[in-house]
Amino acid sequence: MTRAQRSTAGMRLTAAVRRGDAEAVTASLTAGAAPDTVTDDGLPVLCLAIAAYDAAVAEALVEGGADPDRELPDGTTPLTRAVEGGSPAVASAVRGREPRLRLPEAERERLLALARWWYERGAEDGLRDRTGAPGPALRTRMPDDEYHHATQLTLGGVTARDGHGAILTDLEWAFRVLTPVDELVARAVACRDPDHVDWWSARWILGRRRSKETWTALTTHRHAPAPETRRFVVDVLDTYLMWWPSSHRDFYVGETADLLVAWATEGDDDPGVLAEVLRVLSETEHRQSEAVGLRHAGHPDPRVRARVPDLLRGWDPPVPPLSAEARAALLVLARDADWLVRAGAGRVLTAVHDGSAEFTDVVVALLRDPVADARAFVAEGVANDVIRSPAVADALVALLDEADLGTRLNAAYALLRLDDPRTGEAIERVGPLSRPGYEHDHRLSAFWTWQRNRENAP
Repeated sequence: MTRAQRSTAGMRLTAAVRRGDAEAVTASLTAGAAPDTVTDDGLPVLCLAIAAYDAAVAEALVEGGADPDRELPDGTTPLTRAVEGGSPAVASAVRGREPRLRLPEAERERLLALARWWYERGAEDGLRDRTGAPGPALRTRMPDDEYHHATQLTLGGVTARDGHGAILTDLEWAFRVLTPVDELVARAVACRDPDHVDWWSARWILGRRRSKETWTALTTHRHAPAPETRRFVVDVLDTYLMWWPSSHRDFYVGETADLLVAWATEGDDDPGVLAEVLRVLSETEHRQSEAVGLRHAGHPDPRVRARVPDLLRGWDPPVPPLSAEARAALLVLARDADWLVRAGAGRVLTAVHDGSAEFTDVVVALLRDPVADARAFVAEGVANDVIRSPAVADALVALLDEADLGTRLNAAYALLRLDDPRTGEAIERVGPLSRPGYEHDHRLSAFWTWQRNRENAP
């Protein structure tokens, strides 16, 4: 590649980084652009991505050969800048794969100390120490990855996010440092927000620590006085049930489900925590699930009642008949004052429908519920578990006028599965079948197939 070609490739790479186009970054690198192309300010393009909090571009650069450990004119490196920036998504992208094998021990200790300083000092005080600027920082809640957020602070023209706790936790795990369970719990609950990156990182790491010692140390916190601590314990128990490899599942599923049953039976002073206990319990099989559900069917808090229907439905395929107690409780919950409670009960009633007129009448009433979200929720249930009833079909036809696309899709799909003569009309009322974001939707695919079969029928 000539000097002119390298210059052109570098400009294209820099432009792609500036506009946040990770695919174009990868294409430029593949075409021969230098991954450590330097911009006008003397810094490699990786620093542009770090400053912009663009984890996807940073990852593309590092995967393409950019050096995260390159010493910069001010003595920092891209990796130390990413750690100071407070975004665990960006820090993880810049850290790269197996940093423990790449970095000498002294550098690993330096990174840990840097992350710990920022975490213990706090992002705002850290910015004030670095800039000397007075006054409060400008705070903005920002998504840091697809599901979790951090607070972005700007003070004296310098920006940092408050995800240093997550960065410290991630670095310790990457460097094989076994952080005490109590310390990880404290980091998680300090933010008091299950959607914050600090909470998520601690939950993720504890969920991957495959030892009875970790499990025991964690579960002692279920008696903690602070409800956010107990809620965090529930979140980690959820990971044990959902994410453990099969070689570890037997112990953790059994022990965790038993613990959740005991917890739910004892109750919890905080209804939000109790609701989460019931939610996680409902996602695993336990012989006491129905008894736990019946115990809380009349709880004064709707968040708790909303978790009861899934505990009453049973697990063995095919779904076993409901007990008389569970049946009666579901019918009461289906008429609850809270829409989420009655919609959840209706969803279960569609799955365990026994052919009775009583169940059918309840489902029809919920498909005509005054709350649009309740109608949508139950329509989805009927689309998955078709109920062959003229009254249900008529209620589905009425839903084809809903403003919500998902409701219309489910109503039309249920009618198609019922082989209702109004299926063609229903598909037309859904609207265009080619929609961005719905390319792989099974309902739209079924509509296309139905139309094609009708057109090709002899």
